[in-house]
Amino acid sequence: MILNKDYIQEKLTARFGHDVSEWDEQFGIISFRVAPLKNLEVVSYLFSEADLGFQFLTDITGVHFPDRKGEELCTVTHLHNLQANVRLKMKAYVPVEQPDTYSLVPQFAGANWMERETYDFYGINFLGHPNLTRILNADEMDYHPMRKEYPMEDPTRMDKDDEMFGR
Repeated sequence: MILNKDYIQEKLTARFGHDVSEWDEQFGIISFRVAPLKNLEVVSYLFSEADLGFQFLTDITGVHFPDRKGEELCTVTHLHNLQANVRLKMKAYVPVEQPDTYSLVPQFAGANWMERETYDFYGINFLGHPNLTRILNADEMDYHPMRKEYPMEDPTRMDKDDEMFGR
């Protein structure tokens, strides 16, 4: 058995049906989309299924797509099968009004801080997380700074005027 995109897609589609979709492979990383409330179930299956063996969590992060109505926020989870050296990227899109997905802490204890950081910067709510609080920003912040709804710079700042830099 060769662990490749077609085999993984076949196994996950047989088990989860339409809850996994949008399969692709770029730069040696297999990517797919998962229903946001199926992420923990899919990751647990990828971990425990002997012929899949994705038992290393590389990263969890977020992305903000302000133009995608109803799926503005995305969690991106990177998993690795170290024995076969196969990498997966799992994407779960959630609406900004209710950005809920399940926490992966029950499967990977190391997901704790990654999810806290993603919550802190993007406001994605990880259901079942043991301590979903801000980790890098001040607790008093009432916004999530990595969302693209805020300007990158203050246009009124004089020290950022292009004329001062010879442009």
